[in-house]
Amino acid sequence: MRVILSESAIGDLIEGRRFYEDQEEDGLGDYFEGSMLQELEALESTAGIHRLVHGRHRLICSTFPYAIYYRMEPSGDVAVLRILDCRRDPRWIKRAVKKS
Repeated sequence: MRVILSESAIGDLIEGRRFYEDQEEDGLGDYFEGSMLQELEALESTAGIHRLVHGRHRLICSTFPYAIYYRMEPSGDVAVLRILDCRRDPRWIKRAVKKS
């Protein structure tokens, strides 16, 4: 099983990293990126067990307030559609997930 990131998901990662790099704590952007990569690696063995939200599986990240929205492909691969900050307006999150 492969985990494949959409362009939107890659953009979400970059945006999140930038946000945490702008914080006062040194290395927080690197820590964010490393944590997200660990969550994505874990999907290789846990994909499909997460609750469906807005028609997509949603993994709530353990370290940062982010959620990974994905779908299972017929090939068995995992298509990561969005990686979103859970502090955003829920209506915005729903629209973003539905568009992907």
